Amino acid sequence: MAEQTAKFDFKKDFAPLYRPTSKRWASVEVPTFRFLAVNGHGDPNTSAAYAQAVESLYTVVYTLKFALKERGQDFVVPPLEGLWSAADPTSFVERRKDEWDWSMLIAVPPFATAEDVESAREKASAKKPELPLSALALREISEGRSLQILHVGAYDDEGPILRELHEKVMPNGGVTFNGPHHEIYLSDPRRVAPEKLKTVLRQPVREV
Repeated sequence: MAEQTAKFDFKKDFAPLYRPTSKRWASVEVPTFRFLAVNGHGDPNTSAAYAQAVESLYTVVYTLKFALKERGQDFVVPPLEGLWSAADPTSFVERRKDEWDWSMLIAVPPFATAEDVESAREKASAKKPELPLSALALREISEGRSLQILHVGAYDDEGPILRELHEKVMPNGGVTFNGPHHEIYLSDPRRVAPEKLKTVLRQPVREV
């Protein structure tokens, strides 16, 4: 019997993108990735739609994982990610969450086809018809040049580090916004204390 191929793991294969330093904003080049994505608006702490969106993503991605594993193409389910935008960027610094638009994401491996994803969604829908799985889409995202840092602490403590990015790091570097604010959630907030949460904060940028 042939030796089983190692699991595809985004966090290992693209380690610089998932393990940034916490000491400074660093420049990275982010390649094109494909994601399962679902969009919404409002405060993620109080929105029922947000909770359903996250549950929907995990339901489909685990269904996809098990289907691919059966044909010998296994992968480690990557962390939840989110794109956040607002008409006024200061709403992130000041944590005015009701103003936020969000796209919650989970990356899918390169060997998963659109047909694989659709099949997984159909199977998941049969098991959990109460979830709005039809709202999920397979989305390709190309961020390119970005600035990122590791934030250790509660989500609501991100304000000062984002203010530094917006008011110092970006102006001093001669760059401006080139896409939504991006977060990668390396910790499970159900199991990790707020002060120990690890989150990658990323901002795609372009020259002014």
